[in-house]
Amino acid sequence: MARMAGRRALFAVPVLLTVTFAVFAVAAASPFDPVKAYTGAAGLTASQENLDQIRANLGVDEPLVTRWWNWLTAALRGDLGVSSVMRQPVADVVAERIGWSVLLAATAFAVAILAGTALGVLAARRRGGYLDRCVSSLAYTLEAAPAFWLGLLAIWFFALELGVLPAGGLTDTASDTVTFGQVAAHLVLPAAVLGVSQLPWFFLYVRQGVGDALDEDPVRGARARGLGEGTVLVGHALRSGMLPMLTLIGSRVPELITGALLVETVFSWPGIAAATVQAATSVDFPLLAALTVLATAAVLLGNLLSDLLYGLADPRVGFDG
Repeated sequence: MARMAGRRALFAVPVLLTVTFAVFAVAAASPFDPVKAYTGAAGLTASQENLDQIRANLGVDEPLVTRWWNWLTAALRGDLGVSSVMRQPVADVVAERIGWSVLLAATAFAVAILAGTALGVLAARRRGGYLDRCVSSLAYTLEAAPAFWLGLLAIWFFALELGVLPAGGLTDTASDTVTFGQVAAHLVLPAAVLGVSQLPWFFLYVRQGVGDALDEDPVRGARARGLGEGTVLVGHALRSGMLPMLTLIGSRVPELITGALLVETVFSWPGIAAATVQAATSVDFPLLAALTVLATAAVLLGNLLSDLLYGLADPRVGFDG
């Protein structure tokens, strides 16, 4: 296990270097002017000399490779730079928002895995039955539904029509303090929407895996020995059928990050979505690079986690092979 994690860590180094350089290259080719974004309305009346001075202070007049190398060496020393659009250190921008994004993503991922697994097992128990047909049809429909559309639909129904859940934000409008109850209530809709957007893949994988496992000889033997249906499903079929689903965890992380950005925007959740959009439109090199590194690291960790879980679930798979 340690050797595999070490190999993945070494592989991550060139990946992260390439990704950060690509961020600076794409930002340099962007039509957005970081100086105009930084100065705002004041830039319309500023002299060209002042604009050139600001451009020099921001470092956007330097060559692409120089900007990237300066940022990289500073980041390795723990200095992620200063966000030109947020007017504060990048580390502070990330620290203020990353916790809320992790809370949303982790809750939604747990909802998708638990609900998808439970529905997948129930559907696989009687493939072709009423429950299987209904849930499978709904899953295929949700696969094609964008997360932002699901979010808008949830706001219209649960917040506007029924009035049972808040439409967005982190706390109530009149509140100036953050309490557990308010955060929990405001988390329900965005976490449910993001979880439902990821649920179809877990459901379909578990349904297929458990359904195939039920037709295997070991499971038939367990039934022949008189074991209960619950023991057969959970103790035998589910364990064998979940192996393909474990590999899905890593591949869904990029989709989870993308969906989280959309859901955060729809529900005004105070995560990194707003910072990402502002950094992209303002060509904020330090903030863009930091957020991209975080997203890339999350994808790499997700792939590592899925491999580790697969190896732990199936001893026949060697970690060092």
